[in-house]
Amino acid sequence: MKKIQQGFTLIELMIVVAIIGILAAVAIPQYQDYIIRSKLAKVAPAVDSIKMAIAEYSQNNPGQIAFAANNNWGSIGVTNAPTATNEISTYTLGTDGSITVRTTGMGTAYDGMDIKFTPDTSAGADSTKLVWATSCTKNAASPTATIIAKVFGSGVVCQ
Repeated sequence: MKKIQQGFTLIELMIVVAIIGILAAVAIPQYQDYIIRSKLAKVAPAVDSIKMAIAEYSQNNPGQIAFAANNNWGSIGVTNAPTATNEISTYTLGTDGSITVRTTGMGTAYDGMDIKFTPDTSAGADSTKLVWATSCTKNAASPTATIIAKVFGSGVVCQ
């Protein structure tokens, strides 16, 4: 009598395990990159309200942005710096109207980075347009340039 085959052979099981291992080796680093990108993507919208306040200040003061001291939040109608979040530990307002945020909770290479948004009123022909330049200062670890470029644009490189 013939026996009916039941189950999988050892070779078939080993092939499945190898395929799952290869997929996991590719997928896990990609997943980690996406998590970091999603956290970094929260930085730009977090400063939008400050950018709006600085733009209003610039409009009310003939296209000029100059504050007497750093963190002069009252000049732009804000009582104090925004509250820290899971992604941003500190906000700093520069005398030139620049906004610097320090990252946190993103992973070793991305924690402690300073991301700076600098206003430029000279970009428009009539000096009423406010354009923001973004720059990045890295911490001791080295963040991946492609992730920074994907989130903040190809011109932003961490120095």
